[in-house]
Amino acid sequence: MKSRYRTKKIITYIVLIIMAIIMMVPFVWMILTALKTNQEAISVSPFYILPHHGWHWENFGKVWKSYNFITLYKNTILFIVMRVVCACLTATMAGYAFGRLEFPGKKIMFALVLIQMMIPSQIFIIPQYLMVSKLHWLNTTAGLVFPGMVTAFGTYLLKTGYQSLPKDLEEAAAIDGCNIGQTFLYIMMPLTRSSMVSLGIFTALFAFKDLMWPMIVCSKAETTSLSAGLAKMQGQYGSDYPAMMAAAVLAIVPMVVIYIIFQKQFVEGIATSGGKL
Repeated sequence: MKSRYRTKKIITYIVLIIMAIIMMVPFVWMILTALKTNQEAISVSPFYILPHHGWHWENFGKVWKSYNFITLYKNTILFIVMRVVCACLTATMAGYAFGRLEFPGKKIMFALVLIQMMIPSQIFIIPQYLMVSKLHWLNTTAGLVFPGMVTAFGTYLLKTGYQSLPKDLEEAAAIDGCNIGQTFLYIMMPLTRSSMVSLGIFTALFAFKDLMWPMIVCSKAETTSLSAGLAKMQGQYGSDYPAMMAAAVLAIVPMVVIYIIFQKQFVEGIATSGGKL
């Protein structure tokens, strides 16, 4: 039995290692392409895996000078932080109301939240753009954050988290003299930390890879995010693949740094996914 268990464990590790290598190939290839010449990058015969005529670090300098990456980093980090804060704040309050309180029209309102999750987000782009335009938020961080201030997915996730808590907590709080606000703020909300961590992770990832909205609402290069800036670089460099890959490597740096710093929270939040505390 021990031998069979050891064999299964070895096979499992081998499969996981192979899958990890397969997942890493695109990232490694992106970095290697960024260090090649354009001729090496498009060459088929001979086919170059490693740079053949030296490592061309100047590709990074070229795209760094042509686009102000410091500004793009600032815009993207501020954009992500504000979306995470707004999404967690609104979702935790709405989730508590739907999950623990009783009020007229509760089922109808929550049905509208679920319907919003089923409708493609592209349908809301025109009305959202008109609202941002009327508020004079075009080419601003507030305009970037606007669609993510309220999230139907986050409301559903936090509602599930609050429903998993025992009712005895609220009864004990009422006996101690807490009102609804105090019960929510001091007792219930801290117990849904894992759900909010999960929501923060998903919101940050969705914000980082959001492309359509930043390209629509921010036409100026100094106000847009990394994803939209990278898309605009494609039109500038055309078939200069090493420069494009160098820009892509620079674009993923913030998310890689954030993941390294908050690796434990990332794993914990995705593993729990708001299902348990």
